Amino acid sequence: MQPENRTKLFRLLGVVLPLLLLDQSTKALVVRMIRPYEVIPVIPGFFNLTFVCNTGGAFGLAANSAPWVRTALFLGLSMAAACLVLYLFCKTPARERWFSYALCLVLAGAAGNLVDRFRLGEVVDFLQFHVRTLYWPSFNVADSAVSVGVGILVALFVLKKDPF
Repeated sequence: MQPENRTKLFRLLGVVLPLLLLDQSTKALVVRMIRPYEVIPVIPGFFNLTFVCNTGGAFGLAANSAPWVRTALFLGLSMAAACLVLYLFCKTPARERWFSYALCLVLAGAAGNLVDRFRLGEVVDFLQFHVRTLYWPSFNVADSAVSVGVGILVALFVLKKDPF
């Protein structure tokens, strides 16, 4: 294996595997320790732990669709997105560290939620931020990885840092 490919493989495994492990272990803890819809204030008026299951996509998209539609739609979209991200990662030169790390974050997040969809048919969310009565939808470690990765990608494109 060429040194550049070895570097990229270590980068991919070094980001995706720990984040996937962190995501799945935090979700397992939440399922074991918190009752569904229980609210545990961590920072009163700002941050709670709340166990909810999201049967839909981002922000509950398509949550009310028939279960077989949701399953097919979100498993298909998640797998297609993961394949696209992996393809882009493979095409990205090793010297483009920020771009490849961002893709690794997106892939790790997609994989974390994909595992939930395969295992449970829904995604476990538990991080809930709010300001008084204004609540952000609950999310998890995988969602955070995707958001940070996409944020880095947007910043790179705004700064016109073309990886290819």
